[in-house]
Amino acid sequence: MAPASNARRITTNTLQAMKREGEKIAMLTAYDYSLARLVDGAGVDVILVGDSASNVMAGNETTVPITLEQMIYHASGVVRAAQRALVVVDLPFGTYQGDSRTALESSIRIMKESGAHAVKLEGGAEVGESVERILTAGIPVMGHLGLTPQSIYKFGTYTVRAREKDEAQKLLDDAKHLEQAGCFAIVLEKIPATLAKQVSALLSVPTIGIGAGPDCDGQVLVLHDMLGITQDFSPRFLRRYLNLEKDIQSAIAQYVSDIRDSEFPTEQESY
Repeated sequence: MAPASNARRITTNTLQAMKREGEKIAMLTAYDYSLARLVDGAGVDVILVGDSASNVMAGNETTVPITLEQMIYHASGVVRAAQRALVVVDLPFGTYQGDSRTALESSIRIMKESGAHAVKLEGGAEVGESVERILTAGIPVMGHLGLTPQSIYKFGTYTVRAREKDEAQKLLDDAKHLEQAGCFAIVLEKIPATLAKQVSALLSVPTIGIGAGPDCDGQVLVLHDMLGITQDFSPRFLRRYLNLEKDIQSAIAQYVSDIRDSEFPTEQESY
């Protein structure tokens, strides 16, 4: 059942209370008003305006090309639609790495120009200074560890991260560092389920898994993937709840056929 339109807004405190009470957090991406309205109305707790918009909305091979201005554009529509969910916006590649001042300026632009509620960035101890500086402006920050898509050219592959002992220990250390720096939650992407369980138990802030097993405090998927709008991405962790690619193409083909055969519009559909 969809929540009432006057349902109380989810906040970072709500998410931390959900972790304490053992209530799982539901998170999905959205990039426009129309779909964000449906996501919000279905009861999703957190809407991520992900830099995955670079892939599913713009058709880029990676998340790297999307700009700050484009992220603000997508976020603005989502914020106008979301009555209940916490709206988190990805800081795109090049807007926070290596320069905490730029990270702060980028985050302020997102918050002021889109009306979003929080930002998300990728990385561990190396972005700790940026996290702390963003927080000085009162902007909540979500972390992201494991497979970090903005670093794909560094990794060279989308395979599972932190299988080896040294990388697993670094991820544990980074997770604790991000918590101590002030992150209100951390996304764990494509890491062994046993490690994700360990991280989730270690932290007092929620973990949100994507390809990280069932023991995270919540889960996130890309909306277009789970609805089956996109079909060229099929990792093990993706569950498709619909096959909209087939349904949408079928509907459009029928529309074209009706026009060709002069069956649309009918007299009842005319003025």
